[in-house]
Amino acid sequence: MKPFHPQQLPITGIPWDALIPLIGRANRSLAYYDGILYGLANPRILLSPLTTQEAVLSSKIEGTQATLGEVLKFEAGETPAQESRVWDIEEIMNYRRAMRHAEEKLKARPFSLNLLKDLHAILLNGVRGKFKARGQFRSTQNWIGKPGTPIEEAQFIPPAPRDLNVCLDNWGKYYHVDRPDPLVQLAIIHAQFEMIHPFLDGNGRLGRMIVPLFLFEKKLISSPVFYISAYLEKHRQKYVAGLQGLTEKTPDAWARWIGFFLSALDEQSRENARKAQAIIDLYNRLKKEIVDLTRSQYAVPLLDCLFDQPVFTSALFDNRRGMPSKPMVMNMLGRLKKEGIIKVVREGSGRRPQILALTKLINICEGKNVLK
Repeated sequence: MKPFHPQQLPITGIPWDALIPLIGRANRSLAYYDGILYGLANPRILLSPLTTQEAVLSSKIEGTQATLGEVLKFEAGETPAQESRVWDIEEIMNYRRAMRHAEEKLKARPFSLNLLKDLHAILLNGVRGKFKARGQFRSTQNWIGKPGTPIEEAQFIPPAPRDLNVCLDNWGKYYHVDRPDPLVQLAIIHAQFEMIHPFLDGNGRLGRMIVPLFLFEKKLISSPVFYISAYLEKHRQKYVAGLQGLTEKTPDAWARWIGFFLSALDEQSRENARKAQAIIDLYNRLKKEIVDLTRSQYAVPLLDCLFDQPVFTSALFDNRRGMPSKPMVMNMLGRLKKEGIIKVVREGSGRRPQILALTKLINICEGKNVLK
């Protein structure tokens, strides 16, 4: 198998008439989701657990096993029994750091290949791929296959290093041009990035990270909090088959891929909207309950902290801006525990502190009752 030569962008021969119904549905669903985002005073805080869940699922596609609950418990100070889980969690936390870095950069300047390298450096910082040319486009040949597979048995060989700059230059220019429909453009951008595979590690996660960043930069969503990995994980075989069809240049491969991607945006926009609305409803309900329960001016800042980090120890509130004294915080947490608003997920022992959780929020994000 020889290195793949991706088709130059823009793609010609897109069957627009056949795609119009899918384009319309995806745009409507995305606009509805953005309407929910637009009404949030601080989407980063309210939707923080969903951002972490996206990092969990995107990393899971690459083989990590850590769950949202394990990540949140780790942040609260509980180390998993398996060392491999710690590596998984660090990768997930790096994904989240990279997204936040990108959001800040995109507020000042357009997306660029240099920003892409910065995100790669953050993603691989201190984790398993840290020695794989972190923050640099590859200068050696990579390939895709089962673990330990030699290049002779590869399923796919991306472009040769000597062709990488040309491929990336074409991809970067296409990213910024105005096309007939930005969602179709995004489908092509994501697929082309995965086929170019410009890094030695982390390409899958970066390719999925580009989805919300593109939507944000094109002002299709007001905050880069779009979670597509749940759909891609659920339909992993179709996802892989769609990309494989492009690499094999089968007839109508681009039409099938774009159709799949538009369906992903449509369905995931509706699921994101459902979860975001459920989180907003929970926040508003708890705000009233906690204000009535504590009669404290610190009730809302306390609730914001719980949404930002829903698994925690009381140390979360130490020296936190807007928080009262420690005895007052402990009194408020005690009332919340008594009313069942927060629950104990690990009892304290000796110097090991008690770990508490806002379980209703975590269960919304997971889509099932993982913490009771």
